[in-house]
Amino acid sequence: MELSQNIVSKEKVIQIKGLNKFFGNLEVLKNADLTLHKGENLVVLGKSGSGKSVLIKIIVGLLKPDSGSVQVLGKEVDKITYKELLDLRLKVGFSFQNSALYDSMTVRQNLEFPLVRNQRNLSKVEINRAVEEVLDAVGLMQTIDQMPSELSGGQRKRIGIARTLILQPEIMLYDEPTAGLDPITSEDINNLINEVQEKYRTSSIVITHDLTCAKTVSNRVTILLDGRFERQGTFDEVFNTTDNRVRPFYDYNFIH
Repeated sequence: MELSQNIVSKEKVIQIKGLNKFFGNLEVLKNADLTLHKGENLVVLGKSGSGKSVLIKIIVGLLKPDSGSVQVLGKEVDKITYKELLDLRLKVGFSFQNSALYDSMTVRQNLEFPLVRNQRNLSKVEINRAVEEVLDAVGLMQTIDQMPSELSGGQRKRIGIARTLILQPEIMLYDEPTAGLDPITSEDINNLINEVQEKYRTSSIVITHDLTCAKTVSNRVTILLDGRFERQGTFDEVFNTTDNRVRPFYDYNFIH
């Protein structure tokens, strides 16, 4: 699928400036700056333990920064009230690495759950319509009455994305969306991320180790190195370098 470039605007939906985060004596994020533009898919690459998951938790207010500014949709995340934070989180969808489906619920029930919990005034007809719309969007209408245990890993990943989409978030956060998937299923998920961007006009941060994913879904790529976001640009711009901190990412994915 060809990645759309014409839906990215200059409007900033996430703006991080001078972000610092310590755990004891370990400085995970060091004066880090990052911007996500409206309509953009931004891929964040980094080694395990480099602070990528910490970044996500700070963005949604699960962790507080030690210093610096984190603005999401114009709100300073660590300075708003708890109710404002809950309202903000409804606009930020998080696709978990393990899909995080409820094993005791059918696909339909998994999708209904966030709607019923967060939008109590919806009728049964409206709920059914929303469930069928997101299932159609991820191409899995036939699974509506199945249990998660009956689904493949790729199907569970798609249903997890559908459950996130059902609240129509403005921002999507994808955590290792192709982890544990075979190459063909990974390609399907990559295409779905681009389709979500196009159809729902989402702005997304995609955390991944998979450079095929990064190349396929990114409008822009950045690498988290030594606590800072380095070498931001298109995929080709980022990897057109002899920097020995950067080349191993490329060589591991495309040479080994």
